[in-house]
Amino acid sequence: MNIRRFRNGDESALFCVFYSAVHDTASQDYTPEQVDAWAPADIDPELWAGHMRALLPFVVEHEEEIVGYADIQPNGYIDHFFISGPYARQGVGTLLMKHIQKEAQLLGIAEMTSDVSKTAEPFFLRHGFQVVKRGFPIRRGVTLQNALMRKKLAQCKID
Repeated sequence: MNIRRFRNGDESALFCVFYSAVHDTASQDYTPEQVDAWAPADIDPELWAGHMRALLPFVVEHEEEIVGYADIQPNGYIDHFFISGPYARQGVGTLLMKHIQKEAQLLGIAEMTSDVSKTAEPFFLRHGFQVVKRGFPIRRGVTLQNALMRKKLAQCKID
């Protein structure tokens, strides 16, 4: 597997990963109504593309197929962290998490935060994140459940 930066033209493949992650994986923890509200098939492609270009995520490729992606923003916030359903629980997420953590440390970020789904919460806990508070965001009029999670990063200081 290879990790690289987002490139223009990746947008639709990233949508497929997002859609699969929600519909194939997160659907075990959310109702069909919640899944459809969170990841609707009719998302505006221009809005999606603009959001991906703003996030500049890291992309995981396996045999030239994009199978996962995640971003780390300058403030330490992870906006998107998604693995395609067929590749869930196969080490792709761990590879990606280690990569964005290393990137965060290179950028001098002291802590990483993310609003994490019920499905992803155990994964984030295994990677050293802690629940800060529970949330109930509303998407397309439907209430979901998530958790704001945080991980403090070790900073190497020379005195």
